[in-house]
Amino acid sequence: MSSLLRSGAVISAMTMVSRVLGLVRDMIIARYFPVGGATDAFFVAFKIPNLLRRFFAEGAFALAFVPVLSEYKETRSREALKDLIDHVAGALGLILLIISTVGMLAAPLLVNVFAPGFMDKPDARPDLAADMLRITFPYILFISLAGLLGGILNTFKHFATPAFAPVLLNVVLIVAAIWVAPLFDEPVMALAWGVFFAGIAQMLVQVPILRKMGLVPRFRYRKAHDGVKKIMKLMIPALFGSSVAQLNLVINTVIASFLMVGSISWLYYSDRFVELPLAIFGVALGTVILPKLSGDHANADSSQFSSTMDWALRLALLLAVPATLGLLLLAKPILATVMMYGEFRWLDVEMAAMSLRTYALGLPAFILVKVLAPGFYSRQDTRTPVKIGIIAIFSNMLLNLLIVLPWYLSGKVGAHAGLALATALAGYINAGLLFYYLRKDNIFNLQHGWLKHLGRILVATVTMVVLLWLLNPDGLWWQAASGLEKIGWLAMLISVALAGYFATLRLSGITARQMLGR
Repeated sequence: MSSLLRSGAVISAMTMVSRVLGLVRDMIIARYFPVGGATDAFFVAFKIPNLLRRFFAEGAFALAFVPVLSEYKETRSREALKDLIDHVAGALGLILLIISTVGMLAAPLLVNVFAPGFMDKPDARPDLAADMLRITFPYILFISLAGLLGGILNTFKHFATPAFAPVLLNVVLIVAAIWVAPLFDEPVMALAWGVFFAGIAQMLVQVPILRKMGLVPRFRYRKAHDGVKKIMKLMIPALFGSSVAQLNLVINTVIASFLMVGSISWLYYSDRFVELPLAIFGVALGTVILPKLSGDHANADSSQFSSTMDWALRLALLLAVPATLGLLLLAKPILATVMMYGEFRWLDVEMAAMSLRTYALGLPAFILVKVLAPGFYSRQDTRTPVKIGIIAIFSNMLLNLLIVLPWYLSGKVGAHAGLALATALAGYINAGLLFYYLRKDNIFNLQHGWLKHLGRILVATVTMVVLLWLLNPDGLWWQAASGLEKIGWLAMLISVALAGYFATLRLSGITARQMLGR
């Protein structure tokens, strides 16, 4: 597993750079653009193509393409492999060009569908959201082609460049917010153009390595290509199974558009902080194990397949628990330190902290889904995750009715946090059913030592909670402290908490090698 660990570390490091820059980007947006109708409009215009990005570039396409590409790599000639890549590029490019064109033409309708509550609010900006959506929608074309290039590189164990590509989105948006926005009559429009050009940059940055490998795709189209048909057959149901959490977030956006102005922005900012550990740990693990599991399945090595899954699950839980606790206990300090500048007020900190805590409750489940789902997709089984995904989506809808509706009708503030809680609970339903069917179908069996592993994590968790409870200042201090003071104190809290967590693990008998799942 050492090669997987190194690959995962590379992806995590690149993802960390991207996510840290993403937080800087959000800090700058919060500083220069006050939470209100214009920012809600941008986040809706960005969320729609970003959702499709996760469906195609990171979700369904990757989960359908990589296993088939791995099969061709293991069992077919180089010429057949290149032919598959060319025809997949042609088919994907054509489909996405049509989707992008339709999306640009139907932008006002899409805004009405994804944010229907905008229509009833005088301070909402549905026309602005539609104008920005016309600009941002082609992002799905560029970023999905970037996902195609990244899938090729990942299959050949080149993980660094695809993991680095998202950095460019953050860099371009930072430039747009600071230097380009003042040039526009409506400054927030600069962010929409930033999304457009960032998609092109993320695609082009991967081309040089593929050129050296001789695998730059040529756009060719043939309706009857067997490999393309197989990928499309796997991809259609995978659209649902791989992106349940994202569909739940869309549901949240629709409902949040009916809540008080700012709810969409508060949910966006809190989701960003949950996405940080999810991407660093969950997405990284899922990315590195998918080609490995696909190869194990192609070689009929069930023992190695199960061992890889067990390794990933142990490491996922060991890392997910401290990340979850950190977000739960340090929600306000994190938001006050990172976001409370310029137009972002303490009220925004309190509101975003409510949804950050409830989102964070679901972080272990979100990470486990990223690890468990490749167990099916690597075997080219997309039906089972789809069935589970549909159950999770309807569970989320039901939970929204049970949690958010009474909260909203009571007139209490913070109903948006109920949306996050419903998403978190639906995540556990999704992860639990994935795990159940992996065991039921005898695809994966837990190896020995799990009870001891969980017990040690529990003891370390208690240590971390006590340390944070004793050392964390109250809310008044976080409001009054300077930026440098908050940064220093937050860094100290995180360092002490992590040191206490991992030191307790070590004292309980788990070695550094075991912490890494070896």
